Amino acid sequence: MFKRLFDVVVSLLLLVPMVVLGVGLLIVNPFLNPGPLFYRQVRMGRDCRAFWAIKFRSMRPTERISRSVEDPVEIDRITPLGHVLRRSRLDELPQVLNVLAGQMSLIGPRPDYFSHAKVFARSVPGYRERHRVRPGISGYAQVELGYAEGMDATRAKAEADLYYIRNASFALDTRLLFKTIRVVLGRKGA
Repeated sequence: MFKRLFDVVVSLLLLVPMVVLGVGLLIVNPFLNPGPLFYRQVRMGRDCRAFWAIKFRSMRPTERISRSVEDPVEIDRITPLGHVLRRSRLDELPQVLNVLAGQMSLIGPRPDYFSHAKVFARSVPGYRERHRVRPGISGYAQVELGYAEGMDATRAKAEADLYYIRNASFALDTRLLFKTIRVVLGRKGA
């Protein structure tokens, strides 16, 4: 209950920078990142249910994602402004709306693209169990391991997420929140 209250209060505070950044992006998007401001993608959430995660768009639009779980991110689609958004992780800021809707938490296992998550749930030990809690905008695996690409990295991520679930506490969430802020301010993201 306290975690949810903390998520809601902090997310309400983060709405202000999200709106300010959104207005700024609306101004520069036509020049540096042509296309829609937001990007929505189906992700796997708590209890393995699908939900729409929302982000500031950082890649050129495409009809559908065609990469498999083993393929790297299509870096050729990342726009110049998208590089800045990803590096600072500010592209994730609109997910505070997912937190307010109860689909995500500030801290928890990062949600994966739904079709990839279905593959991981069948083949990665512990992957399904990481969905016992709400997914997070940031999390233990995210700050300790970085982005996971491929099956081996996903196995390590699942182990780290299970460690987080077993050891979840306000102190751990606070530590991860401050580590995330350091990453954002230091632009040490993807």
